[in-house]
Amino acid sequence: MFIKAVIFDLGGVLLRTSDFAPREHLAASLNMDRHELEELIFGGDSGGKAQNGEISTEQHWENVRHQLGFTHQDLKAMLAKFFYTDELDMELLDYVRNLHKTYKTALLSNATDDLRQRIAEQWHFEYAFDVMVISAEVGMVKPDPKIFLLALQMLGVSADEAVFVDDFQRNVEAARSVGMHAIRFQNPQQIRDELKMLLDGA
Repeated sequence: MFIKAVIFDLGGVLLRTSDFAPREHLAASLNMDRHELEELIFGGDSGGKAQNGEISTEQHWENVRHQLGFTHQDLKAMLAKFFYTDELDMELLDYVRNLHKTYKTALLSNATDDLRQRIAEQWHFEYAFDVMVISAEVGMVKPDPKIFLLALQMLGVSADEAVFVDDFQRNVEAARSVGMHAIRFQNPQQIRDELKMLLDGA
């Protein structure tokens, strides 16, 4: 076994919510619990279509706005509160950049069609990755095995030459189902430790 590529999820791995209290308070003000609010923002029929590239990000937010009965300003204020404590883990990103010196690296994210622009304009970490596979751009979402096969093809590596990191067990299992190595993210140190063991043993 020789690992040539390391593939990372974004949300829940490199980009994480540091404090859920604002979301809890926001959800309560809308007579929801946090999970219902997160399903509205990320999931449901509209969110699923947006992540699959069937509708634009703008159309998804318009659908959310109508569902809540909000004005455009209400929605803008609500989203600012919802995402207020989302933070990019700069130390983990530096670790990825260091890996990139030796291994091929990729981002594999279920996300809407504005993610690439946000990365380029807001976070500026696109150069840490050889490729970025964004679900809305390719019309496939994890845990569909085809999106993992596409990432491997774009990297030019075989499944057993790649390791995938994600915070959802179903995505980890899907990666393993196509022959990839996969690790479920729990915390940054755990990922460093488990990747070190795997890469050193390669």
